[in-house]
Amino acid sequence: MGKREFIALAAFLMAVNSLAIDIMLPALQQIGASLGVESENHRQFVVSTYLLGFGCAQLFYGPLSDRFGRRTPLLIGLVIYILSAISIVFVPTFAGLLALRFVQGIGSAATRVITVSIVRDIYGGRQMAEVMSLIMMVFMIVPVIAPGTGQIVMFFGNWHLIFLFIAAMAIAIAVWAYIRLPETLHPQNVRPFTARSIFGAFKLVLTNRIALCYTIASTFIFGALFGFINSAQQIYVGIYDLGVYFPFAFAGVAIFMSLSSFFNSRFVGKLGMRRLSHGSLIGFITINTIWLIVQMASSEPMPFALFISFFGLAMFQFGWIGSNFNSLAMEPLGHVAGTASSVLGFMSTVGGALIGAGIGQAFDGTALPMVAGYFIVSIIGLIFVLIAEKGRLFQQQNPAV
Repeated sequence: MGKREFIALAAFLMAVNSLAIDIMLPALQQIGASLGVESENHRQFVVSTYLLGFGCAQLFYGPLSDRFGRRTPLLIGLVIYILSAISIVFVPTFAGLLALRFVQGIGSAATRVITVSIVRDIYGGRQMAEVMSLIMMVFMIVPVIAPGTGQIVMFFGNWHLIFLFIAAMAIAIAVWAYIRLPETLHPQNVRPFTARSIFGAFKLVLTNRIALCYTIASTFIFGALFGFINSAQQIYVGIYDLGVYFPFAFAGVAIFMSLSSFFNSRFVGKLGMRRLSHGSLIGFITINTIWLIVQMASSEPMPFALFISFFGLAMFQFGWIGSNFNSLAMEPLGHVAGTASSVLGFMSTVGGALIGAGIGQAFDGTALPMVAGYFIVSIIGLIFVLIAEKGRLFQQQNPAV
């Protein structure tokens, strides 16, 4: 498999997760009405329960992939994802839908953990950050087109068709991986699947200052993103009355993130992960501070053009932070890449989902809870980066990173 095909396949494997979230955002109101959900904020649980299943299951896929290889656990996860998506079509209650969404998240976790492990098997240092940036660039195409795709799918029927579409896309990606993806786990890196081995690897991850602190920083930063995803339909449709144009606003911000990932892939080899991500984090804090001040200055919603400008600039910085923080956390742990990816993914996803759920549930008819959430998590993220780097930003640890 050539590098371009590898990047494309890795991006689509990771995009399976994004597809399961973003494509149904335009359908949340219809899902709630169909299944008798009275509270507007409770519709957000369709996203939150999926993210919790996605986060918790990551603890298991890493050790499994370190013992049995990358291919088999990956394909099993995809099968779970596909079957749960099909089952949701026939679910009669909201509680049943949430249970199946949790199971779908369990299946999707394989694509996140194992894809990152595969990349780490093949690449390291700045080269890994460059490849991850390219993967994220392709991956970000999904949030650009998914809400609009969901809106189009519903023109031909109700929200059930969206889950059939998700299943069909996952089947195509699973077949591609089955045919073309080789096993990348090196024989010398195979670890026994025992409790002692697993807890030993977990201890290694959790006692590494750089890996742990960058993961916690990522957790809070991703919490802001999940908070927006939970509130997106309420902000764009409820506050700004965009209606069917909601997917276009969502796509506009996703394009900023995709461009950011592209530029990161071009610059990270020359400047290094620390310089780029630290500078972006400072920019993220600055934009969020100004955004919060403007938001609090008036009781009326700020003009939509101003809101989307602040949001786009913030998420452009986010695109530079995400892949670099993940690569910095994984860099010292290449010899236990699968388990490391599991632990780091579990922490960032479950923690981020809970933070995002808190931000989403705080929605009060205004964008203030989301904007305040962005400001708070950015400050906390900076604190943990400073701990990781012993108080010194922009310092290269070695020429490779």
